[in-house]
Amino acid sequence: MRKVSISAALIGFCVFASGVAGAAYPVYQNYQGAQNMPQYQQQYQQQYPAQYQQQYQQQYAAQYPNVAPGMVQLPATNSTVLTVNSAVATAPTRVTGALPQVGSAAVAAGRRYYQPADYDRLADSGLYVGVSAAYTASVMGSMKSDYAGEKDAYVVPGAFAAADYEKDTIIPLQVSVGASLNNDLRVDFSYMRYSGLSYANNVFTADYTGNANVSASVEGGAITANTTMLNLYYNLDSYTGYLAGGSLRPYVGVGVGLSLNTIADYVVYDETYYTIVEDLSETINNAGVLTGISDVYAYHNGGTNEQLAFMVEGGITTDLGGGIKLDFFARYANLGKVKTSGSIVLSQTEWLSDGYGGEVQADYDSVFHYTNWYESGRLSMVDVGARLRLQF
Repeated sequence: MRKVSISAALIGFCVFASGVAGAAYPVYQNYQGAQNMPQYQQQYQQQYPAQYQQQYQQQYAAQYPNVAPGMVQLPATNSTVLTVNSAVATAPTRVTGALPQVGSAAVAAGRRYYQPADYDRLADSGLYVGVSAAYTASVMGSMKSDYAGEKDAYVVPGAFAAADYEKDTIIPLQVSVGASLNNDLRVDFSYMRYSGLSYANNVFTADYTGNANVSASVEGGAITANTTMLNLYYNLDSYTGYLAGGSLRPYVGVGVGLSLNTIADYVVYDETYYTIVEDLSETINNAGVLTGISDVYAYHNGGTNEQLAFMVEGGITTDLGGGIKLDFFARYANLGKVKTSGSIVLSQTEWLSDGYGGEVQADYDSVFHYTNWYESGRLSMVDVGARLRLQF
């Protein structure tokens, strides 16, 4: 019996020792339980989360005795410790992502926004050259006599009070070179030429009594303007938002510069016969007396002068691809005055008494020269047209 007791004790001790060894010492890799430990650990964590968290914190505190809860120790040699910020961030106020399109009920009153990504193809960038052609839809202004307020203003044949411009087909051409300052602003220097504007075909000229009430025809007087301007354009799509799905970009522009305005020589022809002597019988036996005047030609010398000019423009831009943009615009341009040189050369046919109660045409024409008889008028017009811009 004693031997059996000792054997039983030894067997029990071995069983106990093997159980304790499984808890206190590493398990051999070929032991079947070692392969299933991670699975048991996961099941334990899922079934008993509170007990697992407590056991984990006890192990963490034993391993890092100098690090308090809520702190993180970085893997550095100086044992740098970062404290966790427990403050809760406030709700963000900045809007990110896609914004509602213009016209949506979600858009607040005030400045409207657009998505820049939708407008990249319309963005102005770098240098560009442009060329435009327009049609002058309206010409404003007229030629007026600067001497209208003077005494005996219309005693000179061919002088007149006022005359509207005769508008032929006017196609103003423009060439510009510029650059974009940013996505909203661009600036360019332009040269623009107006031609095809002419003087009036008819005016009311003097009748030798000081009244300008005789109709006379006019030939010549073509008007041209060569204008250089510095222009500034501002894109409005950040205010107007989407137009045509983002394919159109509205803009406004202003410009200021100098205009060289020229009016060509013109002739005022008055075919009226003006009676000097009412009763020709009074000229009997008095040959050579001036009895009448006809066929009056007044040659007005043109002139060129430099004037301050400005313009206001509005339009829309679209992209044609390949760095080419197309502007459709309406423009008001004021080019200052066009003014003559003030010189009028007058030629007239004279009729003389024959001494027998009749009259004969003189075999010469009388010529007179008048100076400082200026005529001028302001040039302003409204144009509609298109401009091609090539960006580099």
